[in-house]
Amino acid sequence: MSSRKKIFNDPVYGFVSVPRGILLDLIDHPYFQRLRRIRQLGLSSYVYPGALHTRFHHALGALHLMQEAIETLRQKGVDISPEEAEGACAAILLHDIGHGPFSHALEHSLAAMHHEELSHLFMEALNREFNGQLSLAISIFRDEYPKKFLHQLVSGQLDMDRMDYLNRDSFFTGVSEGVIGYDRIIKMLAVHEGELVVEEKGIYSIEKFLIARRLMYWQVYLHKTGVAAEKMLIHALRRARELSLSGVELEVPRHLGWFLFRQSGDAASTEELLSHFSKLDDNDLTAAVKYWSEAEDFTLSFLSRGLLDRKLFRLEWHPEPVDQAYAQGIREGVAAIWGPMAILDHLVYTGSESNRAYNDTKEQIKILFKNGQVKPIDQCSDVPMYTQLVTKYFICYPKDSAR
Repeated sequence: MSSRKKIFNDPVYGFVSVPRGILLDLIDHPYFQRLRRIRQLGLSSYVYPGALHTRFHHALGALHLMQEAIETLRQKGVDISPEEAEGACAAILLHDIGHGPFSHALEHSLAAMHHEELSHLFMEALNREFNGQLSLAISIFRDEYPKKFLHQLVSGQLDMDRMDYLNRDSFFTGVSEGVIGYDRIIKMLAVHEGELVVEEKGIYSIEKFLIARRLMYWQVYLHKTGVAAEKMLIHALRRARELSLSGVELEVPRHLGWFLFRQSGDAASTEELLSHFSKLDDNDLTAAVKYWSEAEDFTLSFLSRGLLDRKLFRLEWHPEPVDQAYAQGIREGVAAIWGPMAILDHLVYTGSESNRAYNDTKEQIKILFKNGQVKPIDQCSDVPMYTQLVTKYFICYPKDSAR
């Protein structure tokens, strides 16, 4: 007789159990298995060699934390039916199923929609395949279910997604500043008037969580070397598209080619889109970069060889938009070295990256006191909440042309 559950040995949490049924059926589905081939941190392994964990790891970890959170809330008298628990678990399991190759690195570069929109399309397709068993999960995912706290556990200021990725990403990168007390935060969760709150004993853990999130963004997620690699990959794709649309034949994996070489006005059905996207992963991009490193076009091969051999561009952060005269000087330096072969728009880029550690404009983290009073955390904490949007400007260019 088979076991009633399956055990996964997770390097972060130890043994993670998944009950047999719809959740295990989803994990076994090809759509979900694709996440084994999508790196969680995109190109961050150029900076942190250990950052090779996948969206598959992350989704299982988030599912584990969701199970822990539901058990904690039930112990505090919160009414969560077996169907609601299963729906919330399915929603968190599938929340990232719409991610493309290298996760956030190519957001909007292949499919003209956010990964959450693609996740919803995949959920709807799976719901049809599983005869409506995911209807409740979709309702929770889209914040259409009456019990708002269930959606907040999936997507909110203290959702299980953030709990896992901060903990997991700090583990695999070795960046200890990102470590959070996820277990204590979960134990301090409660529900007040249908919304998720934190008991006052957990306020210091929440402060640490917000500080850790801020540090992880600038030290890992927006590390200048990782951002430079992402920009190089994006521009390699753009150059490949330009060449293809001008009639140049390029070697490319078939499903990547479907996205890369389509005209902007080409129509496609949802079924056709999902059919190609579900077969697209990091391996397709890696193969394309290997092919293109030998391309006749200088700009495409230069970018591709740089990615393949880790000859990455230099990225400088600036507190203000990059001075145009300075940027022009960089472009002239690149042109002087490589001449007309170099397409400057694909070799020198300026732009900006922004982060807000705690966004209190949409939803606030609320603290529940013993007397029943509820206050936003910024009214009961003496630690800065970092609610301001921090924007840094950059210029990115080949190191050989450094001034």
